[in-house]
Amino acid sequence: MLPCAMYYRFIPVVPLAVSGLLACGGGASTHPFSSVASTAGTGGGMAGTNSGAGGTLDALAVGVGGAGSGAGGMPFCGTELTGRVRDFKVSHPDFESFLIGPDLGMVEKTLGGDKKPVYTGKPLTFTTSGKANFDQWYRDVPTINLPIPLTLKLVDQGNGISGYDNQAFFPIDKQGFGNEGNSHNFHFTFELHTSFVYKGFEIFQFNGDDDLWVFVNNKLAIDLGGVHPSLEGKVDMLARSAELGLVVGNVYALDLFFAERHTSESHFKVQTTIGSFTDCGTDVPQ
Repeated sequence: MLPCAMYYRFIPVVPLAVSGLLACGGGASTHPFSSVASTAGTGGGMAGTNSGAGGTLDALAVGVGGAGSGAGGMPFCGTELTGRVRDFKVSHPDFESFLIGPDLGMVEKTLGGDKKPVYTGKPLTFTTSGKANFDQWYRDVPTINLPIPLTLKLVDQGNGISGYDNQAFFPIDKQGFGNEGNSHNFHFTFELHTSFVYKGFEIFQFNGDDDLWVFVNNKLAIDLGGVHPSLEGKVDMLARSAELGLVVGNVYALDLFFAERHTSESHFKVQTTIGSFTDCGTDVPQ
């Protein structure tokens, strides 16, 4: 992805009037849970951009009771989450071709029955070339992409928070189709499917570039679509429990879809209070 300064030389300023989207900053965002109380938000249209309900996170993150009857004693799987990278060639129409900025609303608000995002372009969006090409992003397509497994290790950050932070996120350098003459392999997607026991306080936050969608219980919770510098999105599951259909003690799916589509930077930062993953993502739909 272009660094912020270069990005604004080429692109007209795109107003980001959506709460929770923080443009630029190279991925080094403030600690998401440092404030005494989070800011209230409504969620709704641009899913995942609200900051959520009030209350201190530290108080919520520790001392919480059991998962409840819905979890059924299901064992937790830890914090090493495995997904699938798909490497693309620079010649793919959706990679290295767009310098427009955020492209929100690119996918439907409900995850498809095959556990893939559903494209909304009619026939295109600002930063994509159509449904046929978009549908290749998160599906194995011989000669178009090459699948490579990737495990993210969430690190304990204290106070019930864990995270993964990579400000040079190039996990498949010299793999797949190779770097194609670049300093890194810049053209790939990443797909992760996991599940967790909802305890009533969970927060999930992402900061990075380019495209990123998170679905909770098959509903769009964070939308950071587009070719852009680092942006931030956060879902407070307590604040949006009614919208997402969450009941304390039950197990819910969390599905993450990421794309890196442009040189020359790549940032990927996750922080969360989810501590009860029940599926660490080893089974990725092809």
